[in-house]
Amino acid sequence: MTRPSWPEYFADITRMVSTRSTCTRRRVGAILVKNKRILATGYNGAPSGVPHCLDVGCLRERMGIPSGERHELCRGLHAEQNAILQAAHHGVSIDGADLYCTNLPCIICSKMIINAGIKRVYYLDGYADDLSREMLAVAGVELLPLEPGGET
Repeated sequence: MTRPSWPEYFADITRMVSTRSTCTRRRVGAILVKNKRILATGYNGAPSGVPHCLDVGCLRERMGIPSGERHELCRGLHAEQNAILQAAHHGVSIDGADLYCTNLPCIICSKMIINAGIKRVYYLDGYADDLSREMLAVAGVELLPLEPGGET
């Protein structure tokens, strides 16, 4: 039996985190890692104490909004946002951390990632947001696509 590499290990955990998602369109998970230790996790869904889209339906579906557009018209927070907020809520510094995510972050999350001091983003699937890629590159945040098994 072989041990998974660190990227494989964290990619598998990120996929597991995504199973907690309450979004009806896309299940996304994110974890923040520093020095091979998990600092925080997040998945996409409504804020604490607010009814989930699984329970009340998707506002974006009802309004016919395509994926990747009009992020403000959504009940939920993105997985990356929830991971960053969880770290802040518990007073955990994420400066210099790596982010593992099931999807390439959107532009809104990318701006948060940059200002949070996250240095690398490992992601499993792409996302239709060229501005996100551009801004992360300009800010010096390394983008590392993962293969389906979790290898870079």
